[in-house]
Amino acid sequence: MDIFNWFGSLLGYLLWFLYGIVQNYGVAIILFTIIVKALVFPFSVKQQKSMASQAKVQKKVRELQKIYANDKMKLNEETQKLYQKEGVSMTGGCLPMLIPLPILFGIYYSVIYPLRNALHIDANVVSQATQMLSKIPGVSFTFVSQYGEIEIIKHFDSLRDTLTMFSAQDIEKIESFSRGFKFLGLDLLATPQSSSFESMMWLIPAICLVTSLLMQLVTTKMQPNQAAQQQQGCMKFMLYGMSLFTAYLAFTMPGAVGFYWAIQNVLGIGQSFITMKFFGQADLLARAEAARVARRELEEAKVKEIPVNQQIEIRKTLEAKLSASTGKAAAKQEKKQLPAEKKNAPAQKGKGKQNKSGSDYLGQKK
Repeated sequence: MDIFNWFGSLLGYLLWFLYGIVQNYGVAIILFTIIVKALVFPFSVKQQKSMASQAKVQKKVRELQKIYANDKMKLNEETQKLYQKEGVSMTGGCLPMLIPLPILFGIYYSVIYPLRNALHIDANVVSQATQMLSKIPGVSFTFVSQYGEIEIIKHFDSLRDTLTMFSAQDIEKIESFSRGFKFLGLDLLATPQSSSFESMMWLIPAICLVTSLLMQLVTTKMQPNQAAQQQQGCMKFMLYGMSLFTAYLAFTMPGAVGFYWAIQNVLGIGQSFITMKFFGQADLLARAEAARVARRELEEAKVKEIPVNQQIEIRKTLEAKLSASTGKAAAKQEKKQLPAEKKNAPAQKGKGKQNKSGSDYLGQKK
């Protein structure tokens, strides 16, 4: 995409600058990825904070769902009130996830398109060179258009006379660049699929597989328990499926691409451990609660204190209302008791007469 390629062009200046210092593409990728990871780290922390805040209110949200199970409108209203009260934003975790995406794609584009984005050679000239390269026997068999620029650097010495579209300045850049793709004995321009076992290029997809699995495991561990349980099936697919797919791509692509993925995973694992150590869920919940209490105290401080004389008047008024309501309640109770007493009186009177007549009868009988 053009937008990601644009980011790749911007980040390519940084990659080319680092390469100019260390004169090794592998080391330049490591330094480059560390710098970019440091830039996006605050967004990762913000995302972790948002996840912790949402986990804090989930129990209350479930209670609301039980109460308003048959009234969705009321449920949404009460849920929003709860989020406002707790200071939780449901979209707070989305922005930190979206912002680093163009940067991450930019890194990828700066790696797979080094001529345009790192060396900043004219795109039309590069396009002519890749089209010509795809028609040359011996090269076209392993040629993939997406990684054509890496293929140009790989075969540049043997095809230099054929690639006449490059200027003298471009040729000088490419020659200098092509000499720095050896890293710890690995040729980052070679493809593991077409390399021998002795070349050790198979290490790149193997490292990609292991680091990708570890990255997925660490990511799962960082999620709240309930969210992890709900996504258990999905996470299993992500854990194994995506890791195997990444390893396969690293096996079929130039080593520089797989090497970048491996470094990205290793640094991602390190960043996750730092996040869990210093920004764990328990710590973030405690900080969020302290922030909420402080926010409530500030809100209460803004409320003007009622003068003492007004407080006394309010208290007297409330006491008067309370005594009046108590008196009314007592009067109602008395009214209820009077009819009951009247009903009981004739019954008692009749009972007395009955007793008296019985006594008279006994006396007469005697």
